[in-house]
Amino acid sequence: MAVYTKINQKDINTINENFNIEEILSFKGIKQGIENTNYFLKSKKKKYILTIFEKRVLQKEIPFFMKLMDKLNIAKINCPKPLKTKDNKYIIKLRNKTACIVSFLEGKDKRILKTHDCYSIGKTVARMHIVTRKMKLNRKNSMGIKNLKPLLESIKFKSKKLSNLKIFLKKNLENINKNWPKQLPKGIIHGDLFIDNIFFKKNKLSGIIDFYFAANDYFMYEIAICINALCFDHKKGKFKMNNNKIKNLIKGYESIKKISLKEKKSINILCRGAALRYLLTRLYDYSNTPKTALIKIKDPNEYYQKLLSHNNLNSFKDYLN
Repeated sequence: MAVYTKINQKDINTINENFNIEEILSFKGIKQGIENTNYFLKSKKKKYILTIFEKRVLQKEIPFFMKLMDKLNIAKINCPKPLKTKDNKYIIKLRNKTACIVSFLEGKDKRILKTHDCYSIGKTVARMHIVTRKMKLNRKNSMGIKNLKPLLESIKFKSKKLSNLKIFLKKNLENINKNWPKQLPKGIIHGDLFIDNIFFKKNKLSGIIDFYFAANDYFMYEIAICINALCFDHKKGKFKMNNNKIKNLIKGYESIKKISLKEKKSINILCRGAALRYLLTRLYDYSNTPKTALIKIKDPNEYYQKLLSHNNLNSFKDYLN
């Protein structure tokens, strides 16, 4: 989430005219994140989230995200529910951009996850995978392994120190591509399960937000993203893998959906691929995000450290011990 596009009362009037909802009385930009513009909307009795789609979301793909969240709600997977306009459409135009409104999900993200939180997340992810496996929706992963080479080539490496980093990244990408697994169980994954996309209420997981990277991919790739995003501890600028968190994440997942031996054997290469993905997107944002954007750029060094950690591991057992 971020604020690239500024709105005013005229835009709020457009929303009030288009949706069968209680009149919106106030709005406030949400600064966290780096992808789309988001606003918190409030009426007398209800709350909503307005999303204005920015650079990385293709217009033709937006209906996929809306239908996915709708279907997940029907399946009792707690996530924002997209609202429909008076004309029965999910999307409207604001500031010459595509926008949508979704229901407000109660709860908030945690600053630090405990091991039992990782167990709850594992269970919820497994439930979601069982539901999405049967969905007749399809979207190619725009941040999948095949998209990382052009992303790497688009990053501006401006110093000699950074050119050495580019060589390191190229070698890693070549090795990951060469060893990427084939024919693992797949379906629709969330694709971006960071700590700020997981909400808790009264210390219980209340739901998941921000599905705008959801796509068809390996279920185990989702686990790899979660290991990177949720199972490292940060102390004094260092990121250290927490094996107990990984163990609980896996245990929670397998309490609902079993992980095959082939999937377990692929964990290291998938974790390396996920770490490289976020390292590259952060490097890109670091060198390409406009200074006018009201946004906090995330540190690429975090995922450089995580990639190095995975490069020193091999088997599934290495992640649990």
